[in-house]
Amino acid sequence: MTAQGFLKVKGTKIVDQNDKPVVLKGAANGGHLNMENFITGYPGTETEHKEALLKVLGQEKFDFFFEKFYEYFWTDKDSEFFASLKLNCLRIPFNYHHFLDDNDLTKVKPEGFRLLDRIVDSCAKYGIYTILDLHTAPAGQNQGWHCDAGLHKALFWNFNSLQDSIIDLWKVIAAHYKDNTWVAGYNPLNEPADSKHHRLISFYDKCEKAIREVDPNHILFLDGNTYSMDFSQFPLDRVYPNTVYAIHDYAIYGFPSCKEKYVGSDEQLGKLKSQYENKIDYIKKIQVPVWNGEFGPVYSSEVRGDKNIEETNLVRYKVLRDQLKIYAKGDPSGDESPISWSIWLYKDIGYQGLTYVSPKSKWFQLLGPWLEKKKKLGLDGWGKDSDPEIEKNVYDPVKKHFKEVIPKEFQSIVYPTHRNFENYIDRVLRENLLSQYLTYEFASYFKGLSFEDLDELAACFKFENVEKRDVLNQYLAEY
Repeated sequence: MTAQGFLKVKGTKIVDQNDKPVVLKGAANGGHLNMENFITGYPGTETEHKEALLKVLGQEKFDFFFEKFYEYFWTDKDSEFFASLKLNCLRIPFNYHHFLDDNDLTKVKPEGFRLLDRIVDSCAKYGIYTILDLHTAPAGQNQGWHCDAGLHKALFWNFNSLQDSIIDLWKVIAAHYKDNTWVAGYNPLNEPADSKHHRLISFYDKCEKAIREVDPNHILFLDGNTYSMDFSQFPLDRVYPNTVYAIHDYAIYGFPSCKEKYVGSDEQLGKLKSQYENKIDYIKKIQVPVWNGEFGPVYSSEVRGDKNIEETNLVRYKVLRDQLKIYAKGDPSGDESPISWSIWLYKDIGYQGLTYVSPKSKWFQLLGPWLEKKKKLGLDGWGKDSDPEIEKNVYDPVKKHFKEVIPKEFQSIVYPTHRNFENYIDRVLRENLLSQYLTYEFASYFKGLSFEDLDELAACFKFENVEKRDVLNQYLAEY
């Protein structure tokens, strides 16, 4: 199948070579070339996860397991299913470690292209565009665990040499894909969070110039600052050509932490719409396309011991559908045409995926006790639902202490200010420190496994072995 030329930006629309509007609809295959703890079950960061597994498995078995994991996670069967849902674009998050080693950030490893090409080529067979998303950067482009830095500070912005290494990497990636019309474009940095703002703008200036030197055709998908939510410091007098501006639009109503039941009231619908409108205010002013690169609820699951599963998920689906109604008329031009979007995510162990690992699989047979402990401890910041007794006896006293000793006027001063010190306590103590220790417990479950065992574990993520979230998939197909 041949794509109809390069996609490009025209006004507030993405169009094909014949100037026909194209609405990109899809998901991210998160957890594949960029691993995240809630997606596959380990605690902490991807680098810590792999270091612990390497100690337990040894190099030969470690290499075997991950080669099979990468092979099985996305195959032609996934592409075929994805296309059957009338989804036409896959966002591919990848970790910079696939291309760069920390001990030498100047040399690009060809292995990264082998892994990325496999997915891009598979999608192209089924008429699916791809957006290449650099999900991590050296020392962390934001304060979260998912940028694989193991920190609660975004030190990437403190060092020009780190930024330059990523710009150079993008130049190599762009040269590799410059003639591939099934690549919709490049998402240079996922959820940047620069407390000074101007360093992100400078990075985008240099990155855009470097990419355009080798590839003038592909679209750039640029995330806003502060986790793709804030464009307030972006210049109005300088708009990058052939560029889509990206937001992430998660709704609190779709998460376990929300205590207000979502019923779709006028007030609640108004909040969903206003949070979207606030995020695209800058994009409306400069009149370019918007891409919602991430959104989606967290679903309840029997395998995690959740209660009232069906009732809860019906509410979460309603949140999703109401968001999709907003996006269907969300074009920045105001002409009530649809925007492009990418739901988070395609495959996991039961939180958000369009598909998910079967509760009857070897993955859960082996790791079930660990996953139960992990949930109880609340190690995952994403969709966290921990034991109330642990909250009451361990973390509430710490948070109370912080609240008592930090003057009120300083309690929301640490960037990003929309996250209070309670979030930081969880991030530092649980998502980073406690998880760093417990990643070795997770790895211990792999001790003594044979090559056959490891192959069977990796195969739990094969399309023919996973479950489908039918209601979600039906809604997306009907959009």
